[in-house]
Amino acid sequence: MNKTITLTLEPLTKRSFSPYGDVLSIEESPSIIINNGYAQKHHNLCTMDANENGGQSTVHIYLAKKRPFPLAIDMLEKHPFFSQAFIPRSNEPFLVVIAKGGDTPDLSTIKAFITDGNQGVHYKRGLWHFPLISIKDKEQFIVIDRTDSGITQNSVEECIEHYIQDKKIILNLED
Repeated sequence: MNKTITLTLEPLTKRSFSPYGDVLSIEESPSIIINNGYAQKHHNLCTMDANENGGQSTVHIYLAKKRPFPLAIDMLEKHPFFSQAFIPRSNEPFLVVIAKGGDTPDLSTIKAFITDGNQGVHYKRGLWHFPLISIKDKEQFIVIDRTDSGITQNSVEECIEHYIQDKKIILNLED
């Protein structure tokens, strides 16, 4: 191991996250009044990319466990054939670690973001990321990604994992 990288958490903003995907938030988003004035619809926050090989978008609920800190970022994963969205069901912040790259992650681009508790994220197809990082136990997240609906001919490679062996990457949670 020839180098240690300590990640610094950045506030999640639409501008800072735009190279990697979308911030899912009502802040600065287009909206219209619907349902005879009883609801405000914030629309087109992201467009899911899940149709590869006959796939469809699907909704899940993840129940996350609190991660220990400092957290070793020892692997990254990507979904080469679909995008993925994480939307918290509470007002608690969560962390996002992402990197650009092709067949392997480009660790010179690795970044860490902290959400404000009301923001979700939409990862572009093929974006390298660390799995869900919850800072509290039993946090629920709505996750939207791809399903092949159990049809064998619709299946694709869902997840590629890359284990980081030549660098030590540490993420600290600052109070």
